[in-house]
Amino acid sequence: MDKQRANLSRRLQLILTRATKTANCTLTFSEFTWREAFDGLGISLLLTINPSIQYTVFDQLKQRLLKEKQSRSRGTGSSPESLSAFSAFVLGEVSKCVATCTTYPAIRCKVTIQAAESDEDETKEPRPKAEKTISGAMYAIWRREGLLGFFKGLQAQILKTVLSSALLLMVKEKITKSTWVLMFALQRYILVNRVKLKNA
Repeated sequence: MDKQRANLSRRLQLILTRATKTANCTLTFSEFTWREAFDGLGISLLLTINPSIQYTVFDQLKQRLLKEKQSRSRGTGSSPESLSAFSAFVLGEVSKCVATCTTYPAIRCKVTIQAAESDEDETKEPRPKAEKTISGAMYAIWRREGLLGFFKGLQAQILKTVLSSALLLMVKEKITKSTWVLMFALQRYILVNRVKLKNA
């Protein structure tokens, strides 16, 4: 049964290549329990909060930075409407670091579960069932490595994700600013042409 469970992810990927989806679902649920069929769904759903945390932190930091710039520039009469490219890049880095550090224990548990399944395939010996659940993976990490074990590999994950996220948010800020400028220019052009048409 454990060997079948380890091959569940492969079977679910093959569902799309077989005759019908209904027949494949019936086959999957006849061989596995509902819990086994959706094993790993909980941790995947949990990890969807990573971008939410990232964008929330980015927006909060952006608002604070813009308020600070606005309070400094009150005497000059100008008000900054968007971030500079460098500021957006730095805030993107910080926000992704916060999101990754917050959700990394769940990422580590997911990797531990996947590693347990791939090790089982190679050795043909089933591992204890507890390690294939979120709570089992958390207990195994805690028992073997302690609290710091939940953050093992965090540096590599940050290096992998922070640069791309920072670039994405920097480009997003520049596109947002350019879009607003283009919209105002287009609106002004339409209004000027409308006035010219009325006067003609």
